Amino acid sequence: MATTETMANSTQPKSWQWQGFEICYQNCGNEGVAVILIHGFGASWGHWRKNIPVLGETMRCYAIDLIGFGGSAKPKPGVEIEYTFETWAQQIADFCREVVGTPAFLVGNSIGCIVAMQAAVSHSDWVLGVAAINFSLRLLHDRKRQGLPWHQQLSAPIMQQLLKQKWFGHFFFQQLAKPKFVKNVLLQAYHRQEAVTDELIDILMKPAADSGAADVFIAFTNYSQGPLPEDLIPILPCPAIVLWGKEDPWEPIELGQKFAEFSTIERFIPLEELGHCPQDEAPEVVNPILREWIEAVSKR
Repeated sequence: MATTETMANSTQPKSWQWQGFEICYQNCGNEGVAVILIHGFGASWGHWRKNIPVLGETMRCYAIDLIGFGGSAKPKPGVEIEYTFETWAQQIADFCREVVGTPAFLVGNSIGCIVAMQAAVSHSDWVLGVAAINFSLRLLHDRKRQGLPWHQQLSAPIMQQLLKQKWFGHFFFQQLAKPKFVKNVLLQAYHRQEAVTDELIDILMKPAADSGAADVFIAFTNYSQGPLPEDLIPILPCPAIVLWGKEDPWEPIELGQKFAEFSTIERFIPLEELGHCPQDEAPEVVNPILREWIEAVSKR
């Protein structure tokens, strides 16, 4: 069995060509049902390094870098590709078809959850179920801004316009793409401070040096359209559960818990003393939940 250490540092990721672009992914396990792990904004398959080998003990586990992130290609936004949830959903569906070879369960964190939901809605034949971990509420979406405090209603579009100026956008990105800044952001997002390790910072920092990384950041920062979770959850065609770290400072559980009212959500599981990325903060809590649910749904 691959350990967390070998998975992160010595196990070479795989490569898959999608629409002419190189896509990076990792996998573990050769038998059982398939599951695909989908990272959040600015992350990569390495954010699942503590989950892949454990889930791979009983199933075929894959973790993929969405195009524009991690070790995957970063083509020019608006010219070579559109960075939208529909694009990423197509990537996941094609990955199921061409690499996995069967339908799969999708597990997402943050924006990865929206990708998983969109894939389930748009490509239902390839998705067996969705597990969403602290999904993005997309509070800066155009349709939600009226509910924000007045200063955020004004500042968000101004910042977006500034970022569209290439010189400013690249300068701003370079200020963010520094280890100290990334560490401070993680310490805010993670309730378990000890989980913010040098290894984690390195995983997140490495892709920031890639050509095109700044342009992808700018494109997504300006992406205030597309689907909201409340658009997708009511029409999910497959079983779904939600896990939520109760100490998430970015996506408040009080707002997330309202989605438990939708009939498509089988279970809403609050996770005590965990923040925005429970799969990395407490894999010993998250892995058994995922494995038990996937195996149960597979037997239906």
